[in-house]
Amino acid sequence: MSFKPSHCLTLSVFSLITCLYPFTFAQMYPFPYSSGQLNYNFYDRLCPKLPMIVRYGVLAALKDDTRMAASLLRMHFHDCFVNGCDGSLLLDDTKDFKGEKNAFPNRNSIRGYEVIDKIKGDVEQACPSTVSCVDILTLAAREAVVQSGGNPWPVLLGRRDGLTASEKAANEQIPSPFEPLENITAKFAANGLDFKDVVVLSGAHTLGFAQCFTFKRRLFDFKGSGNPDPTLDSSLLSSLRTTCPNVDSSNTNLAPLDSTSSMFDNVFYKNLMSNGGLLESDQALIGDQRSAAMVNYYSKYPYLFNKDFGESMTKLGNIGVLTGQVGEIRKKCGFVN
Repeated sequence: MSFKPSHCLTLSVFSLITCLYPFTFAQMYPFPYSSGQLNYNFYDRLCPKLPMIVRYGVLAALKDDTRMAASLLRMHFHDCFVNGCDGSLLLDDTKDFKGEKNAFPNRNSIRGYEVIDKIKGDVEQACPSTVSCVDILTLAAREAVVQSGGNPWPVLLGRRDGLTASEKAANEQIPSPFEPLENITAKFAANGLDFKDVVVLSGAHTLGFAQCFTFKRRLFDFKGSGNPDPTLDSSLLSSLRTTCPNVDSSNTNLAPLDSTSSMFDNVFYKNLMSNGGLLESDQALIGDQRSAAMVNYYSKYPYLFNKDFGESMTKLGNIGVLTGQVGEIRKKCGFVN
């Protein structure tokens, strides 16, 4: 990966991304420069090196493991869907609460805690007790997309870290790949996200892999029929049965979510159009007339998918944020101060 001119290093968070990525944000993302107590320039004076620390931290992580891009994006999503974007997912269990790390959607599934911890440590050296863990995670999720070939989007900053976490809430509030589309849509709506956001944010599955247990019933016993999912492409079915044989020991084997699993592109939507979606919840987007039209649209126009993805990610990152004197700035992401 080539680096941009060194003069970018001295710019503000918002100005930095316009320097590193040459297109006009005002044209693509006509958002205000602040929202409530969040602001694009929140850390300009407090921690001017923040964007580059996050950038280099994610770059190092992806150099070691390209799957980490999907992991960081997913971590941000799972954090925000449980009582808002407050870094609660990062907290370890305590005597006062059972955290979210071991909730069913996260246990042996969410990866990348060590990446956020490493970035947080570097940020603390540069700007002690200044930048929240949740802001670091939000920036890291964007950087993961950008370094995988996606377009950047402006991120409002100034979130504060939560003081607690809830395993129960994580089990109840995070959408599951086994749920019907209407249930997933309802969980999005509970967080202020609409049907379009469901379709757009599902496009995050252009990155990464899924464990076999998340889709194995489509291969062998779809909805108790004893047969595979009839909508699944036959050649994909054959390949997946090799990767995920019908034995319990294959449950944690991995299959790519699309054929370009380390690149942020619109191949995910192209796959859905040919019945090649891996997860049942993803392929279900074709079964609804409204979402099928959007899938078709994004399969043809990758630029517009990138644009809408940035807009939906902005909405996601602003769910239930803590600002002002609410919450805290954790010194270590796994523990309340």
